[in-house]
Parts: sequence; C-alpha cells; structure tokens
Amino acid sequence: MAKIIDKLFKVPEDFQRAPAHPHDRKEFPYGRPIIGTAIRWMRFMQRLDVEVIGAEKIPESGGAMLAVNHTGYWDFVYGSIPAWVKAKRLVRFMAKKEIFDVKGVGALMTAMKHIPVDRAAGQASVDEAIKRLRAGQLVGIFPEATISRSFEIKEFRQGAAKIVHDADPHGSIPLIPLTIWGSQKIWTKGHKPIWRPKDAKLVIMVGDPVEVTEDAVATTERLHDAMVQQLERTRERYTQQFGPMPAGEYWVPASMGGSAPTLEEATAKDRQDQEARRRKREAEAQQRELKRDKN
Repeated sequence: MAKIIDKLFKVPEDFQRAPAHPHDRKEFPYGRPIIGTAIRWMRFMQRLDVEVIGAEKIPESGGAMLAVNHTGYWDFVYGSIPAWVKAKRLVRFMAKKEIFDVKGVGALMTAMKHIPVDRAAGQASVDEAIKRLRAGQLVGIFPEATISRSFEIKEFRQGAAKIVHDADPHGSIPLIPLTIWGSQKIWTKGHKPIWRPKDAKLVIMVGDPVEVTEDAVATTERLHDAMVQQLERTRERYTQQFGPMPAGEYWVPASMGGSAPTLEEATAKDRQDQEARRRKREAEAQQRELKRDKN
C-alpha cells in the first residue's frame, strides 16, 4: 500500500512527513514558488509516476550531503524530491560552472543558491559546500561528476568524502546515498529531451548514511559500494512496480538487455572526451598567450 504526498509522490503507507522546515519552505524564490511550479510541471507536463522510498532518512534539520547517481539531465530536480517529501527541505546542488553561464538558467541557479563548480579552480566550491553544511543546509553532489552513459554507477571522485569530513571531522554531518532510476528515459546524454512523455516513471531511494573518516579513499569506496547495491535495489523496485524493462532500448543498461554501452565502453568514451576537453583548453590557453604576446 502507498499514500500520495503533494498529489504526486508515492510513499509507503506508514511514512510520516515531518513538520515543514521553517526556513526552507518560505525561501524565495526556491521554496514554494519554484517547488510548487516544479511539482505542477512534473504532474501535468511530464506526467510522472514517482515512488519515493526512504525519505525518512533525510534529517529534519541540520546539514547533510546527498550523494546522487547521475543518469539524466533532470537529476537536479528529481534528486531534491525526497528532502521536500520529508520536511519541505531544499537541496543546494554542486553543479558545473558552465550551467551558471547559460543565460536565464544561470540566474535561476544563483537565485536557488546552488553552488557553481569551476573545475579549473575547484577549491572555492569546496569551501562553499563546507560552509553550507556547517550552516545546516542540505548539499547535493554527483560523485560520478558527469552523466553515466551506461546507466551503471561509474567511477567516483573523492569530493563528497573530503567535503563532509572537513565540514565536521566528528561525524555529525551524514553522507547519504540517493539513487534514481528512470530519469534517463526522459532526458539523457546523446538523446533529445521528451517534454511530454507518455509513461514517465521514477523510483527514488534514500539509503543509510555511509561512514565518513579522514581516509577519503576508503570513504569513497564505501559510498561507491553502497550506491552500486542501492541502485540494484532501486531497479528491482522499478520492475516490481512498473514491469520489466524492454530489451534493446537505449535507456536500458546492457547488463539488463538494453542497448546502452557497457560500463567499460562508457568509461573509455568518457576518457576520450576528457582528453579532448584537455586539448581544447590547452589550445585556447595558447591562443590567449599568443594574443597577449602580440599586444
């Protein structure tokens, strides 16, 4: 049995929503204006069927980092759902600076107080995330950094582990794994967005906090292992609720009979892209240097 929160989100029958967070729900414009619009958009435009499992594991107050798997472009939206379901809390995502540079989108991201990440000078975003956690905010991070083309959990960066430990070495700030399944069917890398999908379905699962120690490598390994196992449970729940995933579809992993690249193939492609971006940055730097020499 399930009940519905905000006329959209299915939760277990015994789920008890906490009192609304006194600051987050009132924040303008991210609170009620944007969240309310997003919920209507998900209901009437995307026509989502969403199940949320484990929302009770989001703290009612205080700082926490949510580590989210990344399969689609709407994960910034969907990854915020459990916190809103729990206590109308807001999540500030760490997002690449290029998103903030997009006209209109950047202004909205800034207004919602998301955190820009400049990969050429990333310490500023790390310091800001630490500041936000210490201030009692929820911070969202994608440990994979970019969308997983295979829709499996790929390699993690150590940022989440380091940020949480540095924010509070005593361990009072939890690092919480959050997995989403179904986002990639709506809009993912290499495919056009589906603005009015006919059968958009999501399962979002929140797991138990992962132990955080000063050893960032070990913490990252624990987080990775936890999210691999949790994603498997999330996909199992998806098939229980919505039936088996069709063979041959681009949004279905190769391991489940789909036509998505394998994790190994996707990793190789990611590394090719990284090398291409590195060469592009070097070429642009050389061009700037030549211009300065001419002047």
